[in-house]
Amino acid sequence: MNPLRPVPPPDDSAPEEQLCPLGQCDGSGWLYEEEADASRPCACRERRVSKAISHRMGSGIPKRFRGLSFERKPVCDLEPSTVRHVRRFVGGIDDNIDAGRGLWFYGDVGTGKTSLAMLVSKAALEAGRSVAIYSVPRLLAEIKDTYDRDSGDSYMQLFRRLCAVDLLHLDDLGAERSTEWVLEQLYSIVNERWQNQRSIVVTTNLMSLDDLREQLGTRTVSRLNEICDDGPIPIMGPDLRISAPGA
Repeated sequence: MNPLRPVPPPDDSAPEEQLCPLGQCDGSGWLYEEEADASRPCACRERRVSKAISHRMGSGIPKRFRGLSFERKPVCDLEPSTVRHVRRFVGGIDDNIDAGRGLWFYGDVGTGKTSLAMLVSKAALEAGRSVAIYSVPRLLAEIKDTYDRDSGDSYMQLFRRLCAVDLLHLDDLGAERSTEWVLEQLYSIVNERWQNQRSIVVTTNLMSLDDLREQLGTRTVSRLNEICDDGPIPIMGPDLRISAPGA
């Protein structure tokens, strides 16, 4: 006997954000257990809270990347085996996020790294997951802003949100000037997400693990390598921005 009261079919006229993304509750975020005559939270509540937090973070999908698809340039011109790999990841986006898996792209400027990473972030958002998208220099600037006494946000509030979103998208990792403070900030964020099995998608122009370790620190690179268990994925070729802006 199912102790949970059956949930009626979703009302197609109801706003999408009012429906349970898991199809379990009636959109209220609660499930009623008849035998216990009590309610318990639906699993969608954590997703809703996390998604609400992500609205206050990062840039969202930038306008330039909102029309991206696997069938359009510049993505359709990239190495087919790499595109297939990203398609498979996107096809299992919920399972990959739940398992804390990520992707890590590296290569020259304009080769399509950011486009592939944005496809992952778009898929996560469309699946109702929370996503924070940052260029690393901008993220570090926001962290510094929290040190301002007039700031409405504290460092720990921002740090907790960075660690709580389902997917953290870090663009241009390694573009920042390396200092002890920068290394510690990046390590703290990556380590916390590694410990809690939270997904990360990363792009970087750094071309070797030795360069990455020198710029980011050995501890950070080690944890990123475990989160992105396929290792850094090379994206090579000419600068596509010459013929396909947005790559």
